[in-house]
Amino acid sequence: MKPFLLLATRSEDAAADSEYASMLDLGGLEERELHRVRLEAQPLPEIDLDAYSGIIVGGSPFTSSVPDEHKSDTQRRVEAELSGLLDELWARDFPFFGACYGIGTLARHIGGVIDGTYAERIGAPAVTLTAAGAADPVLEGLPPTFHAYVGHKEACTHLPENAVILATSEHCPVQMFRVRTNLYGTQFHPELTLESLLERMEIYRHSGYFRPEEYDDIRSEVAAADVGQVGRILGNFVRRYAR
Repeated sequence: MKPFLLLATRSEDAAADSEYASMLDLGGLEERELHRVRLEAQPLPEIDLDAYSGIIVGGSPFTSSVPDEHKSDTQRRVEAELSGLLDELWARDFPFFGACYGIGTLARHIGGVIDGTYAERIGAPAVTLTAAGAADPVLEGLPPTFHAYVGHKEACTHLPENAVILATSEHCPVQMFRVRTNLYGTQFHPELTLESLLERMEIYRHSGYFRPEEYDDIRSEVAAADVGQVGRILGNFVRRYAR
């Protein structure tokens, strides 16, 4: 099998390594089957797409909707590199999966609007499949409504007509979408388990994803949620596109 490629942007080693481990576990992948490039630490190397089964972009502390003058040089570089890569992915309809920061990166690239209107503090809301989502092979086996972990400062408020919304929720209308046939984005985090979420809460406790004084309440809330279904999505994506 050709490997998948994870493009990561978390500067905190613990968060970056936990994300990678979760992608391996829930995707049913071994390390040789999921290469990783940490873009916050190095420029994007030349990518031969024919050497890969698909591209994955995970979450990030970057906020893409802030004005360019408030972005770091690293963030501007990463965004430019991902934009160039997405040009090729779009042209080839190449398998892509973007979670959280990844959905914003994809949505902005196709002309969507990303802002803070539908930001969500860390939690585990109910996510509901649309009719298109229920029929999509990447969502095979999921119930009509399931819980998933979220935590984001921005989200899609508008998508172009060529985007198909696959999942929605009460407080965030675009929880998952697809463009062309093979490019996907999720606002929720299908890779997160309770253990990895709690670790991430500690790392980003003072980064604006929730008020620090809410920590104990949020911890109890997410611990009580059953997110056992959402991890299927990564496995489905891997099985569908492994070649």
